[in-house]
Amino acid sequence: MKLYVCWGTFHTPRPGGHPCGNAYDALREAGHDPEVIKAYGLAPLPDLTSGRREVKRLTGKSWVPVLVTDDGEIINESKSIAAWAEANPA
Repeated sequence: MKLYVCWGTFHTPRPGGHPCGNAYDALREAGHDPEVIKAYGLAPLPDLTSGRREVKRLTGKSWVPVLVTDDGEIINESKSIAAWAEANPA
C-alpha cells in the first residue's frame, strides 16, 4: 500500500494534529506498514510536483493524504483513512 503525504508524517502542535501524520499513525496502529510517498508542494501551488500531479490523477484533487491500498482502492482524507485502517487491520 502507498500513502501519499505532503512533506512527511511528522506531528505538529496544531489542534487535532497534522492530517498526514494522523493517517500514518492510524495505519501503523492497525498493523500496516505503508510505503510513504512525499508529494511535496503547497496548497497555493498544488500541482508543481510530480507527487501532487499523481495524487490529482488518482483522486481529481491535489490534497493529501491519500491511501492506495494493495487492492487498488483509493481513499483520501485522514479521517477516512483512519476509518479504513480501523475496519481493515493487518
